[in-house]
Amino acid sequence: MFTIIGTMFTGIILGYVFRNLNILKKTEKTISYTIILLLFIMGVSVGSNDRIIENIGTFGWQAAIIAFSATCGSILAAWLVLTMFFQKGESHEG
Repeated sequence: MFTIIGTMFTGIILGYVFRNLNILKKTEKTISYTIILLLFIMGVSVGSNDRIIENIGTFGWQAAIIAFSATCGSILAAWLVLTMFFQKGESHEG
């Protein structure tokens, strides 16, 4: 877990340092395709796992509940950030 978080923060730091390079500006277009490819590969991995396929009914409901909860939490957080920081013409200072 620390390796993944460390890799992410290293990427953030390098992206910030080299943000003015043209090649980094071009990578923004490929990010969506990379995420789609990763999701496809993950789907193939899940589909080839007999244990998961045999228990898809149980895992499916748990996954649906977790996905629904995560989506609701993300919408709530986005709404809070929007109302607290991005409303024009309003001051939120005490």
